[in-house]
Amino acid sequence: MTVLLGALYTGVALAARDWLLNFLRERTPSGLGAPLATLPRVQEAVGRIEALLLSNQRLLASLASDLDRGEQIALAESGLVKTLVMRQAAELVQEALALTSNHGLSRRNPLERHLRDVLCGRIHTPQEDSALVVAGRHALEQGQRTA
Repeated sequence: MTVLLGALYTGVALAARDWLLNFLRERTPSGLGAPLATLPRVQEAVGRIEALLLSNQRLLASLASDLDRGEQIALAESGLVKTLVMRQAAELVQEALALTSNHGLSRRNPLERHLRDVLCGRIHTPQEDSALVVAGRHALEQGQRTA
């Protein structure tokens, strides 16, 4: 279920990112005289978005690969993957919204809907607080791990 939900909400974040990229390429404020995409600050923020997206995709691909090989995934690990993927998907869309300001909140643009949709990922079991308690308890019971 973690892979399914993670892929769903990462897909929402990907759609938000795709809309953002088009917006930044096309939006040319009169005071700037060039598209927002030309600004180093915007390029850096898009780089952070790309890092979040890559992290989610790699986490989910790794978990799916382990499951395909028949490996048993600890509840603590699965919960942490779900927590990280949902956090990062929401962070990605919020970063996109910060770059678009009022334009992103307009109902004419899909970013407002993507934000609402991605925040719904938090309600699926296990919720973040429960996943963190399970992971913390597991770590405390296991002692030190070797890398």
